[in-house]
Amino acid sequence: MSGSPNSSDHADVLIIGAGPSGLSLAIELGRRGVKVIIVEQNDRVGVNPRAKTVNIRSMEHMRRWGIAENVRAAGPLPATYQPNVVFTTRLFGHQIARFENALFMSRERDERYAEASQWIPQYKFEAVLRDHAASLPSVRLRFSARLMTAVDEASGVRADVADVRSGQVTTIHVRYLVGADGARSKVRELIGARYTGEHGFASVLGLVLRMPGLQAAQPHGDALMYWTINADAPALMGPMDTGDLWFWGTPMPKDLTLDDAEIRRRVTASLGRDMPFEIITKDPWLAHSLIADRYARGRMFLIGDACHLHPPFGGYGMNLGIADAADLGWKLAATVQGWGGPALLDSFESERRPVHRLTIEEAVENLSFFGAYLKGGALEADTAGGAAAREQLAAQLKTAKQREFRGLGMALGMSYRGSPIVVPDGTAPPTHDPMTYTSSASPGARAPHAWMPDGTSLYDHFGPDFTLLHSDAADKALVTLLARQAAISNVPLSTLNVSSDIAATYGAALALVRPDQYVAWRGDSIGDDAESIFDTVRGRRAAIPETRQ
Repeated sequence: MSGSPNSSDHADVLIIGAGPSGLSLAIELGRRGVKVIIVEQNDRVGVNPRAKTVNIRSMEHMRRWGIAENVRAAGPLPATYQPNVVFTTRLFGHQIARFENALFMSRERDERYAEASQWIPQYKFEAVLRDHAASLPSVRLRFSARLMTAVDEASGVRADVADVRSGQVTTIHVRYLVGADGARSKVRELIGARYTGEHGFASVLGLVLRMPGLQAAQPHGDALMYWTINADAPALMGPMDTGDLWFWGTPMPKDLTLDDAEIRRRVTASLGRDMPFEIITKDPWLAHSLIADRYARGRMFLIGDACHLHPPFGGYGMNLGIADAADLGWKLAATVQGWGGPALLDSFESERRPVHRLTIEEAVENLSFFGAYLKGGALEADTAGGAAAREQLAAQLKTAKQREFRGLGMALGMSYRGSPIVVPDGTAPPTHDPMTYTSSASPGARAPHAWMPDGTSLYDHFGPDFTLLHSDAADKALVTLLARQAAISNVPLSTLNVSSDIAATYGAALALVRPDQYVAWRGDSIGDDAESIFDTVRGRRAAIPETRQ
């Protein structure tokens, strides 16, 4: 795609940014045959870990895309590795508390979800996404290319993209443009959006270290993260990748710069023992609590860090971007393919913004602990007083950190109730609780999961677009009527006969599940006509809004 200056190209959607959000959107669109060009100005190489958790909900999308096992195969830790979180005074010091099966990474089957979380550094995860996106015939990846400008015209978007090396410019004509281009988003600038919230309210020095033999030598067993709580060198560390690579981070004042000698002193102090190590990279970063004041203008949209930023505590950031892509992707495809109505794309911001706000609040709360509790006092004393101090802190930790490490409600409990493309039935999903997930098929909620008798997931049997669930007890005439209306409305629909036990979890004889596995409508009868149901869920008319809880 180099070519001469001012050469031209065409696609349905242009995505700016080939991080997890942009690649996920390319996959969602590419699986549906939408023609995509994805542009990335950087090489996307390096070993800074940034995100390391692909959570339950994201792994369910990986399963839907057929790459869950590819992601697991790329993970650096063996399947037998125990996904714990350990709090100690120093890595070679007193253990204070332990959280088992942190972030729900145990491979044991759970009725509530189809896939466990996966621990994998972002750069390895991106490689899996990139390979899969590149394998899709309608997706083209263009690296070392930068968006210069874009204009939203009556018939689509005209974007000028420059080759970073040669400076040659290609004008790309597309129906839609999506900025997945991170915190310094060019697309955010072009649509006139700005971040609102708090910039740089905390500072952390992050390192990647090569620490030969450390995992075998340290006394606390397997863990994803080791939090060291002491007076002079508090830190968070853990195994990051093969080759003895570890991540390490410590809170510090924003205006403080540490030389290598001081960094080495602090790392050694956090270990509590001299161990050989090599500093591979330094990654100082600031924590932000920011959300864009708009997510779209005309035919241009924002997803991922381009429209929301928060501290990386709880493993939410990358996963929020994947969920953004899953939400926007099927809606863009439906619009390009002609069956999506005007309310469909408008629903992206109304559905995702409340989720972003709740998640930002939770991440900020998680970060507050990082600085508030990482201090020593009497914790390290080999005395009865030291033991009592550790026991007291352990009780505090069990209360304060459950939400971060065992917060299933954050991963699965978000609802799109009140969305203009969800048909309300007068019921409400369970009140949102970061800790607790209660399965619910109230319209707007994630579809209740179940394991089938053959060992497959119920989700494996959903169609690629809308799915109508029904049992043998459902009125067959209604099933036929809804299927016929879907065809008339040009809404791609699969029907799925399920057992009475599964139907009971949906609370109605019939349930309509969206392409992203959220319930769009349910009922025992069609109170309104079938046409209005499909006109609502495809965005031809907006549902009467409900107040969110």
